[in-house]
Amino acid sequence: MKKVFNITISTLLGLTLITTTLSADVTKGKKIYNQKLKAKCGISGKNFAIKHSQDEWEEIYDSGKLNDEIKKICHGSSIDEKSLPHIYDFAYENANDS
Repeated sequence: MKKVFNITISTLLGLTLITTTLSADVTKGKKIYNQKLKAKCGISGKNFAIKHSQDEWEEIYDSGKLNDEIKKICHGSSIDEKSLPHIYDFAYENANDS
C-alpha cells in the first residue's frame, strides 16, 4: 500500500512539474522579444506579430518552423529553443487578426 501511495505521489508531482514547464507566457514572450530580437529585427514586437494571422502563427509553430520564420523576419537572427513557446504565444496573441 505504501509503495502504491509513493508511486502515485511521485507521478502527480512529476505531472505538475511538466505542466508548469510546458506552459508558455505572452508577457515573457514580449520580454524575450524586446531583449533578444527587437534590435536585430529592427521592428517593434507588435510589428513583428502582425506579420501573420493567428492561424498562420499556429501553423508555423506547429510545423516546427518558428525559428525559420524568425530568421526570415529578423535578418537571419534566431532564438534558443526554450524561448520559442513564449515567442509563439506573444506573436499569436498580437497577430494581425487578434
